[in-house]
Amino acid sequence: MIQNHKIAIVTGAGTGIGRAVATALHAEGWTIILAGRRVEQLIETANACGVERTKVISADINIPSNVKNLFSETVKSFGRLDLLFNNAGVAAPAKPMEELTLEEWQLVINTNLTGSFLCAQEAIRIMKHQKPMGGRIINNGSISAHVPRPHSAPYTASKHAITGLTKSISLDCRAYNITCGQIDIGNASSAMTKSMEAGILQADGSQRVEPTMNVMDVGRTVAYMASLPLDTNVPFLTIMANQMPYMGRG
Repeated sequence: MIQNHKIAIVTGAGTGIGRAVATALHAEGWTIILAGRRVEQLIETANACGVERTKVISADINIPSNVKNLFSETVKSFGRLDLLFNNAGVAAPAKPMEELTLEEWQLVINTNLTGSFLCAQEAIRIMKHQKPMGGRIINNGSISAHVPRPHSAPYTASKHAITGLTKSISLDCRAYNITCGQIDIGNASSAMTKSMEAGILQADGSQRVEPTMNVMDVGRTVAYMASLPLDTNVPFLTIMANQMPYMGRG
């Protein structure tokens, strides 16, 4: 068993926000468990971190047995868990609500909401009983947790639900020194924002190119939230590309 007092799991660690957060935490001295479905991408993230103090675990958070294995392997290897960054998520095709299939809806809800719940549940079980007791959970929300984009019902509904999950974890886990916060991100540059850079549907029906920001700024922000002592919490934080039209969506 490897002893380290700063152990973090990052889901969806193979690309984008997950990779940025993993590398930022690693730079601050954390040991990182890199979780995701695509091992090749997780290995690329491990290499970006410098390999040392990383562990790659293949896990699909839609599959409960994968989630259980992810957390049991973490405890087996490192003895405890200090941080879960609940990041893995997907979006449905952008189309009118009545044209969505049940399968498209369920994939988003199962991944973004139920998957985050399953991971949080396993993290709480560990944090509640380890010594010293406690830990931190940070959920990846979205500016869509506040206002929707056009044709985004499954994603928007899942992210509104994440806000409720964040509040419930924070309330229910106070007695166990487990904090829970949420970061709501707007237009961090990644594969998911390519359509925004080419032009994306706005609430007035127009197509508009939207500015993006460096995803590493998200990584540094999550690392800051994670650095706080457990008697301090950032319950909600919004970080976004400054010139994106978010403020006009309300």
